[in-house]
Amino acid sequence: MFDNLKKKLGSFRKDAEEAAEENVEDVDEDELEELEDEETGAVDAELESDADGEPDADAGGAEPDSPTEATGADVEPAVNDEQSDESADGSELQEEAKSHSEVDAEAEAAVEDDEADAEAGETETDETTSENNSTGFGAKARSLVRGKFVIEEEDLEGPLHELELALLSSDVEMGVAQEILDNIRDELVGETRTFTTSTGEVVEEALRDAIYDVISVGQFDFDERIAVEDKPVTIVFTGVNGVGKTTSIAKLSRYFEERGYSTVMANGDTYRAGANEQIQEHADALETKLISHEQGGDPAAVLYDGVEYAQANDIDIVLGDTAGRLHTDEGLMDQLEKIDRVVGPDLTLFVDEAVAGQDAVNRAREFNEAAEIDGAILTKADADSNGGAAISVAHVTGKPILFLGVGQGYDDIEPFDPDEMVDRLLAEE
Repeated sequence: MFDNLKKKLGSFRKDAEEAAEENVEDVDEDELEELEDEETGAVDAELESDADGEPDADAGGAEPDSPTEATGADVEPAVNDEQSDESADGSELQEEAKSHSEVDAEAEAAVEDDEADAEAGETETDETTSENNSTGFGAKARSLVRGKFVIEEEDLEGPLHELELALLSSDVEMGVAQEILDNIRDELVGETRTFTTSTGEVVEEALRDAIYDVISVGQFDFDERIAVEDKPVTIVFTGVNGVGKTTSIAKLSRYFEERGYSTVMANGDTYRAGANEQIQEHADALETKLISHEQGGDPAAVLYDGVEYAQANDIDIVLGDTAGRLHTDEGLMDQLEKIDRVVGPDLTLFVDEAVAGQDAVNRAREFNEAAEIDGAILTKADADSNGGAAISVAHVTGKPILFLGVGQGYDDIEPFDPDEMVDRLLAEE
């Protein structure tokens, strides 16, 4: 699923990472000293707070002339003075750590040795432990800080241009592609930052956030929505011909039954020859009641009868099919308005094929403008290698994708989860 788009996103991630790596610089000594000063300041504040709460008796047995047994509040300024006079050279920081710490002398520059010795020294006084933490920070900072991550817009110009072409060729709507590119620029360009993670991770996070922002528009918890609505819940399905509306209704009937809800189908597609027979086959296979009228009947009347049946028989959910139509077909669009007046559906779901790409995106926009929808179902997602519709529909309509059809079986429908979608698109091959 979405294999082509996955490859293109992976290519951008690699290109952007290479551009970033070319601009990784060493952290200069002044910046390292600033990091040390910030950490030391935090330690100072903690020591002062601890000193205020300690009884005088704790320091009573200490000899005033012994620097190693002085209170933490007394030692701390001395440590700061020594640190401010010391250069940021790694070996001198380590010598300072050893000279002011009673931790075993084998804990030299390695952060692991510092931590191990800190555990061994837990039985020593609180004052000595505080001294060791403050003087050992320089070595820890030097081992954690890898570099300064600097990217200017020209550094990403090539990768971003290639990404734009890749998105458009994958049927991502132009405005959505631009939104993704703008989000990535905002995240990566024009700032100088110091990272403790790899540049590749930073690029991937920016790409992940950019995609998530456009596919999660309008998202809500579908199951929770059904649970809190007054019963029966009426759901109407609309879209063009041949995109899988009737099959999606059958799949959702199984989906609801598995969650403890009873359903009834109502066939509002009264114009297409064979429509009653098609949906009847699904109803029989699922052992679900179907409400239908003769061909040429009033679709609003069929759906109304479905709601009446549900109310009389304590049915939880009414699933109403409608005739396939284009948004330009005024007569059929008027029918949707009449259904809205007569039935007052709780949800209207637009159904289209993921493989239709830009056509599906445009139809979703047009249907939403002509007769407002509440969400979308994309069928045949398992056969879609581009993923453009899945990326674009929510952002274009402002309404969420709720389900993906991923096969022909009644169980082959997946709730759409933006986090899982992003994971799927950025998964390593």
